[in-house]
Amino acid sequence: MKKEFRVKKNKEFQAAFQKGHSFANRQFVVYSLQKADQDYFRIGLSVSKKIGNAVTRNRIKRYVRQAIFELNDQLEAGKDYVIIARKPTADMDFFEVKKSLTHVLKVGKVLKK
Repeated sequence: MKKEFRVKKNKEFQAAFQKGHSFANRQFVVYSLQKADQDYFRIGLSVSKKIGNAVTRNRIKRYVRQAIFELNDQLEAGKDYVIIARKPTADMDFFEVKKSLTHVLKVGKVLKK
């Protein structure tokens, strides 16, 4: 994922937490923040140390990035999405992660049909 498509700074994460809308399921919490001056969407990932060791956390981040890459034409542009992984994601494979992420994005009504 290119640099301009990532949420990296703490200030940007905090803005999404405070001003954005959140929706969740058992595996993920997603914050969505509307950005009027942006033509594309950006993704920020957060995987806590409580979930597992570095190998596990990086695997989860790779799975989420790939799932977003496959869903990118269905996501609404002009928004920042901050995705927080919860504990059950440590035991999931890629297809379960993608299915769960698709579900939570549909719950939040940010996934186009």
